[in-house]
Amino acid sequence: MPAKILPPPLKPGDLLRVIAPSGALREFDSFYQSIEIWRSRGYQIEVPPEITDKWGYLAGNDQNRRQQLAAAWKDPNCRGILCARGGFGSTRILENWHWQPESSTSENPKWLIGFSDITALLWSLYNVGISSVHGPVLTTLANEPDWSCERLFNLVEGRTLEPLQGKGWGNGVATGILLPGNLTVATHLLATPFQPDFAGVILAFEDVSEAPYRIDRMLTQWRLSGNLAQIKGIALGGFTACEPPANVPSFTVDEVLRDRLGDLGIPVVADLPFGHDKCNAALPVGQEVTLDGDKGTLIIRNS
Repeated sequence: MPAKILPPPLKPGDLLRVIAPSGALREFDSFYQSIEIWRSRGYQIEVPPEITDKWGYLAGNDQNRRQQLAAAWKDPNCRGILCARGGFGSTRILENWHWQPESSTSENPKWLIGFSDITALLWSLYNVGISSVHGPVLTTLANEPDWSCERLFNLVEGRTLEPLQGKGWGNGVATGILLPGNLTVATHLLATPFQPDFAGVILAFEDVSEAPYRIDRMLTQWRLSGNLAQIKGIALGGFTACEPPANVPSFTVDEVLRDRLGDLGIPVVADLPFGHDKCNAALPVGQEVTLDGDKGTLIIRNS
């Protein structure tokens, strides 16, 4: 599978638009602090007035959230889209959604940056041939360590990314196309029109607030679906707040991951620094990487 089109590098002065395609905004201090981080780098940041809309647990109704995305994507002056937060809701706006025709995905690509629930949009964009960024949203960027913030800017501004170090489970080295995302959101894209072609892919998964038995259930679905037979490797980030319930017999989440993924005969690297806790190292969606299951490294090859 070929690597995806990488949008042109961002530069100070570029216009970036904020959208809230998922959950209702709640973390206002960190949200505005993160906007200031982008502005301090010289970027123009446009925040829509409806950013504080609420419709139940969503940041506005589906049509309004879909319109936010469409307006940002079709704006010829906009070079990147910053997602406010995750939560839930981006899969809902994929109904009746098309990245084309008004903004050609091959002629006018732009950066889309987010993680967690934004996985649905990242993978949808991947399916039409555009690379994006699995990285901090605007409610989390201000809490990232300096090196993680700098990594995000290095990625979108076209500079080299340092390899990430985790714990290798063996099975050698694989090179493939990186497809990072939240395990829960990605699992719910299986058997939908937004399921990617997994041939030649290196999956990168993280998750939050999922009990070990639910992680087990999702990974078992991946096994039974046959999709894991197509991939070349698996990179695992943080599985935050995924401890078993108190006083209930259970495996740990690490034991579940080992049980469900350790026998696939492909390189697996765990404990990489991306996800919901401590640090969320930016990862390119749809670019070539090398995963070393012996040394425990993830290297972005074309950065």
